Amino acid sequence: MKIFKFSVDEQFAQNNNELLRDSKRLRNSGLILGLILIIIGVTIFFTVEAAWAFTLGLGFGLFGALVAVVGFLAAKKVGTAQQLYDRYPLAPAVIAEVNETDVVLMALVNTNVDPTLPPRWAASLRTVSNIPGLTERTVGTKIPVAAVSGQRTSKNSEHWDQITPMPIAWGTPDQEVVKIARNAIPSEQWHKLDRARKRLNDIKATRFDLLVL
Repeated sequence: MKIFKFSVDEQFAQNNNELLRDSKRLRNSGLILGLILIIIGVTIFFTVEAAWAFTLGLGFGLFGALVAVVGFLAAKKVGTAQQLYDRYPLAPAVIAEVNETDVVLMALVNTNVDPTLPPRWAASLRTVSNIPGLTERTVGTKIPVAAVSGQRTSKNSEHWDQITPMPIAWGTPDQEVVKIARNAIPSEQWHKLDRARKRLNDIKATRFDLLVL
């Protein structure tokens, strides 16, 4: 699997890339929760007349600051849209399920941390609300994506436990770029993904919507 290089429209991506929106929500949630904890700490320190007020107030304040910093750093680690598309490999995805307000994408991904090894194929899912340029939401529609790797455990450090499909269409309004990305994916990968569609319920039953094939 290879990286698909293209010029990302950052403003377009900010408006359409739901992965970036998730990171923003994470940052904002961390900052808000951190601020609330700090306010609680300050309130305890100045209003409670007890020997333990200083310790408890300081604890709330420090924990609030930690929560805010972690939320900010986690969101910053995601990077810009261009950095995301430049970092993660191109992968085939299809619409596996159509709901009233969203669709479920199924992607064929390589779970190996080391990309030089023979692929360890898996199918991953992500529910999305919008794919720019998509005129009709139909099961089986081909959607080229970047396979954004997430977390892994120390017990299984050689393989990713979570991989999120990120549509190329979230990064550019130019449908010709999307078409080039779709055509750049080998036909055997599309065929392998098509065979995996029958296992939709099995994938949904996994912890991180990722099933090794």
